[in-house]
Amino acid sequence: MPENPAWTDQPAPSLDDFARLAQLAFAELPDAFRAAAGEVVIRIDDFADDETLASFGMEDPFELTGLYSGVDIGSRDALGPAAEPSRIFLYRRPILDEWCERGDVGLSEIIAHVLIHEIGHHFGLDDDQIHAIEDGEG
Repeated sequence: MPENPAWTDQPAPSLDDFARLAQLAFAELPDAFRAAAGEVVIRIDDFADDETLASFGMEDPFELTGLYSGVDIGSRDALGPAAEPSRIFLYRRPILDEWCERGDVGLSEIIAHVLIHEIGHHFGLDDDQIHAIEDGEG
């Protein structure tokens, strides 16, 4: 092993770095998947805010790596008022923490995984359905 591996002099990926990785992950999704996702906004923050954490009964901000906010596409009413823009939040610090703890997968892969999970919520799937798909059961 080299005395000074190249990664030791690198800063942690910034919010902008995460945004680029998330956009690349989104761009690599199949065309039909991207089209169905529509105009979902992807936002990168260091952590979820206290109100969001409290709404899930969480005290540790490292517990939440991502969040979908909006009305899923299956529940929208074409005749009702316009829905707020759908947003996907990716939380940089918890994702970095998971990446460091796991050590067996690249950062881009984790970001893509969290992004796809949150897009699943945008499509109206709940966590159990998403996990079944991830496990090859759905």
